[in-house]
Amino acid sequence: MSRVIRKFTTRVPQWRPHLTPVDLDNATPAQREALKETPSNTKVSDYVLVLAHDPESLRIRTALFNGIMYDPDGLSRAERELGAVAASFVNRCIYCAAVHAQRYNQLTGDDAVMQEIFFHGEKARLDPRQQAILRFAVGLSECPPKVGADDIASLREAGLDELEILDLTLATTLFGWANRLMHTLGEPVAAR
Repeated sequence: MSRVIRKFTTRVPQWRPHLTPVDLDNATPAQREALKETPSNTKVSDYVLVLAHDPESLRIRTALFNGIMYDPDGLSRAERELGAVAASFVNRCIYCAAVHAQRYNQLTGDDAVMQEIFFHGEKARLDPRQQAILRFAVGLSECPPKVGADDIASLREAGLDELEILDLTLATTLFGWANRLMHTLGEPVAAR
């Protein structure tokens, strides 16, 4: 049996589901239809196959996820990944943090930001824009009602416009929800 991963890493662990994933060979037509478009348009993971037990929810979730994380306008892909990592860090979702830290590193060609966040959390020393994004995403993940006008003003001071602030909010809150699904439905384990 594989060991559960408990420390943040940029090396993506395996995800071991607590529920049996849908078997693609025996999937219903509705499940097959929902699986046609996957999150991030990559392979069909065990996580997605678990979500396929409810194909209508998966279909809606996939469109929402892809729209928030991959829309070409607004916040950069890397900065959306930074928001996802911040939420996953606060929520201790090791798997999501690893996946999105790795994506951030691939997009930027720099792993120093993620190392700094995983070692120092909200106190990570980053450039002013990254720092503002991290602080906002951490605050929003810790206690949404405490985020207010001053937090939005800090993002504006760091150079984010209205659409970028909305994109950051959407990416961060999407992962507040996604992290809870990941925790409930499975766990990160050492890759075999």
